[in-house]
Amino acid sequence: MPQRNRPQRNGSWKVVGVLLAHQRKLAGLTQATLAEQAHCDVESIASVEQGRRPLSVKMAQVLETHLDANGALFKSAAAIPRRERYPAFAREYMEHEAEALSLLWYENAAVPGLLQTPQYAEAVFSNFYPPMPADQIAQSTEDRIARQSLFHRTPQPPVMHFIIEQSVLERPIGGREVLRGQLRHLREMAELPFVTIQIMRTDRETHAGLNGPMILLETPDHDQLGYLEGQHVSFLQDDPDEVHLLHLKYGMLRSQALSIEQSKSLLDDLLGES
Repeated sequence: MPQRNRPQRNGSWKVVGVLLAHQRKLAGLTQATLAEQAHCDVESIASVEQGRRPLSVKMAQVLETHLDANGALFKSAAAIPRRERYPAFAREYMEHEAEALSLLWYENAAVPGLLQTPQYAEAVFSNFYPPMPADQIAQSTEDRIARQSLFHRTPQPPVMHFIIEQSVLERPIGGREVLRGQLRHLREMAELPFVTIQIMRTDRETHAGLNGPMILLETPDHDQLGYLEGQHVSFLQDDPDEVHLLHLKYGMLRSQALSIEQSKSLLDDLLGES
């Protein structure tokens, strides 16, 4: 499958963007004037109107107070399905994630999204550069936490395995209290019967995952897929040969990481509860 390295515009985004531009012009406002009244930046308004980013429900509520839209803007933003707020390649992955039979995740930059607390997730989005608008941070955080309903899926959630770099667990993203809450959450998740967590020690001299993070999942049809992310590049890999190589790499990472029990002990040490 070819790489997808540019976000694709979504039809729903463009429809809402056209509506916003129409309502703004009816109100006799420029993008700059509306942005000033709504206490946001002009680029946020322009991006929504051009269909380059979705209009969050929160931002729609704010804009409604300055436009005579009779609730149309808010209703249109609320009607966009959660997955459609993201580029096509990300939506495709999330659709597979929601129904996966098993999921293997190696992460070296931040705690895996499915394991993040709301406070940690918000801090991660707040560190994006160029900076994200506040409403987009709030919406992205909400959407990320909503994906965690996977843990309560019936009749049963997927079998999940995570490998996380020790350095990630020592970096105080959001501050020490946010990190501590995140570590405590990880320790609790490690006790779930369908979740296993292994930590990759920072002082390892050999490492099979230096090329970056990866997610491997199995679909209900028993297809094996890989999802890879980098700087402004993300793609879903379905070539059997390539996915096989990723599984070999993940297997090596499992052997190099601390055991499950050792990883729990390290989490206890980081929490000061050993």
